[in-house]
Amino acid sequence: MEDQTKLSVQEKIAYGLGDTASNFFFHTFNLFLLYYYTDVIGLPAAAVGTMFLVTRMLDAFADPAMGLIADRTNSRWGKFRPYLLWGALPYGLIGYAIFANPVLDLSGKLIYAYATYTLMMLAYTVVNIPYSAMMGVMSASSEERTSLSSYRFVCAFGGQLLIGALVIPMVKHLGHGDEATGFARTIAVFAAISIGMFLYTFSQTKERVTVQVETGVSIRQDVRLLLRNRP
Repeated sequence: MEDQTKLSVQEKIAYGLGDTASNFFFHTFNLFLLYYYTDVIGLPAAAVGTMFLVTRMLDAFADPAMGLIADRTNSRWGKFRPYLLWGALPYGLIGYAIFANPVLDLSGKLIYAYATYTLMMLAYTVVNIPYSAMMGVMSASSEERTSLSSYRFVCAFGGQLLIGALVIPMVKHLGHGDEATGFARTIAVFAAISIGMFLYTFSQTKERVTVQVETGVSIRQDVRLLLRNRP
């Protein structure tokens, strides 16, 4: 019988690389997306700020909704792990699309920014809500889960350090003086790496703990209970 508690170092690293994959986009957005939108493609700062606010408000509904969906998922790969497989390619492609910079007028660029950024946040939710939940079902041991969490955050911060060091030199080198082209090519590289890392995380991890979900409880009832929960 398989040990339901012990995780190998390889599996812990594989899980942690999922957070590295996320940060290749998410930390890039935190550091450079406002600059890209306003200084590179010329969108008004107020319009970009409003877009960020609106999209974050949508997250308040998308995150719990994704949790409800993942809880009800049953596949041969588990409840949460399959979303790494299903979501990796859309995540990478939409992330690249944000920086693709199609030839549009200012209004068209703003509409394109709204569409791609909103889709990106949804793709991030689809992958990362289940990814975070995986930690609870990979091992029955609280000590192993604590260790797994440590690997995850080391990989996350390592990814952030890489991004902080690499983005500007890559934009300059790949763009040959054209920042828009440099960002597009840099993000294309990041997209390929992120997709590969998510697929590696999927292939090298396993859900071992079976989560029992109450039967006969509808999503509407779950939402009602959520709305009654003050915290």
